[in-house]
Amino acid sequence: MTYNLLTVEPLNLDTITAVLAQCLHVREQEVDVADEDTDQELRNWDALVLCGKKSVLGDVSTSLDIYVQESVQPQPDESELASAFARAAGAVVLFPAEDVPVSAYWLATEDGRVTRARLYDSDDEEPVFTIDTVEAPVARLPHVAVALIPEVVRELKIATPVSDAFDVHLEHMRPDQAGTLGTPLRLASDRLGAWEKLIRHMEASWASSGWCPPDLYRERLEARDDLEQVRGQLPHDAATLLQKALEPLDALFAELTVDDTGGLLRKELPLAQDAASEHGWWWNRRPDPLPW
Repeated sequence: MTYNLLTVEPLNLDTITAVLAQCLHVREQEVDVADEDTDQELRNWDALVLCGKKSVLGDVSTSLDIYVQESVQPQPDESELASAFARAAGAVVLFPAEDVPVSAYWLATEDGRVTRARLYDSDDEEPVFTIDTVEAPVARLPHVAVALIPEVVRELKIATPVSDAFDVHLEHMRPDQAGTLGTPLRLASDRLGAWEKLIRHMEASWASSGWCPPDLYRERLEARDDLEQVRGQLPHDAATLLQKALEPLDALFAELTVDDTGGLLRKELPLAQDAASEHGWWWNRRPDPLPW
């Protein structure tokens, strides 16, 4: 298994060797750590753990590319290894998140906390790394802004079983149009997926992000508006299929929200005066509390 870690603090080879041995429950003699400019012929390629170390510039100091042989068991996932490494080394460790923008990382501190971080690297020949934002304060990074990171939520992998079933039926009914960009069928599929993502995210109490950016919430309400408009452009059988898909989702949305009698949602996500009547009933209900 491979791991990619970055540390805020500079670490020497002996420290990295000792920490990896401790975290992976192997002897130090079974760990081979080398700088990037080390003569590769001098390395122990039969070691249970191989690690390439590179010094980098900016808010992080050390980059580690780690390979662990399959015979080493158990094999922690990247989050587990990063957290264990941070505690053992007394360091702040960053590791990439999966299936999200390349700037979105996780950050583990020496006291066991894990939070999100936004990390950029420059286009210089020797890149300079900048930790732009963290979602929770990190004592060793007092200069870094603390704020929620919207793009992490936008890229969350949220299961959409109703939308998936709709797509399967649509493909059987209209194989020549279902996947074609710009068609009403494709628009219906995309907007239904966005609407279901909002509802499933809400149903899960906004896990795993813990919140929803207001701009994203607005986009997904607007996706529901689009479904009303596109329904009239669909063939009768596809329109019927869309209605059947919407019924349980709309009912679940109503169940998970409260009547916005005080107009709180409209204050947070104001509508143009001449456009308010074009929006559906879902704009008159809101999560309690609002998720941002």
